[in-house]
Amino acid sequence: MRTITSLLGNSQRLDGGAMFGNAPKAYWTRLAEPDSENRIALATRCLLLQENGKNTLFETGIGAFFAPDMARRFGVNETKHVLLDSLKSHGLEHTDIDTVVLSHLHFDHAGGLLSAFEPGTPSHLLFPNASFIVSEGAFARALSPHPRDRASYIPKLTDLLKESGRLRIVSRPDDLGEGFTLHFSEGHTPGQMLTEIQMPLGSVTFCGDLIPGMPWMHAPITMGYDRFPERLIDEKITLLNHAHKSGGRLFFTHDPTVAMARVGLDQKGRYFADAPQPCPIVVTQ
Repeated sequence: MRTITSLLGNSQRLDGGAMFGNAPKAYWTRLAEPDSENRIALATRCLLLQENGKNTLFETGIGAFFAPDMARRFGVNETKHVLLDSLKSHGLEHTDIDTVVLSHLHFDHAGGLLSAFEPGTPSHLLFPNASFIVSEGAFARALSPHPRDRASYIPKLTDLLKESGRLRIVSRPDDLGEGFTLHFSEGHTPGQMLTEIQMPLGSVTFCGDLIPGMPWMHAPITMGYDRFPERLIDEKITLLNHAHKSGGRLFFTHDPTVAMARVGLDQKGRYFADAPQPCPIVVTQ
């Protein structure tokens, strides 16, 4: 029996124009309301999978490792490490996690691996009993980022992961074992890894930044942060079509209100969120 639970990490506010890329403001403000600084609300939501006494965490959110000035720059709302509190609300500590699966190593997906900021004290790696699973392409990009996305990575995180002795680099769709399928995506960042979790009543796919939330289910919508927008759209359509035909569900990391939804298709051939489920969710099958 598998149980999946949505867990909130630290939340953010980022520039709406950057988050909606090619979409004009007149359009995207109907999907997400900006504040006085043109920023929109975003979650950094994680998925907890529990099975046979093991706890697997898909991503860790942005965490609270930033110094106060950087936290303000990137719109991080809370100073405490919210994910740790979310785990505690389900009777768990970070020491109880057996595996952490990371779609990629941008700071808003991997920052929660680190302890909260303390003046004069370097952040250290949390989850001391967990193995850390990252794709070959994503890890290579973190080791040698492009100038365009260098600021998206955390200095020395790759060193901490390697030094832990618990880093596992994967590259094949079946590398997580039975009941999981890994989908690799290049449009947002090299080697982004989306995990499809098989469940009796339909699979659940952790969408990472391929589809950050419900508004991005509309195929033409991309982010300004995406490396290859046209390729991303093709990858997105492939995933949406697969989920629609199979009856699977999509899990959103950045949607501020909705954690998961099925994929609908309207009469004009546009995908939309069907039966959206707000956070928190707990599904046992």
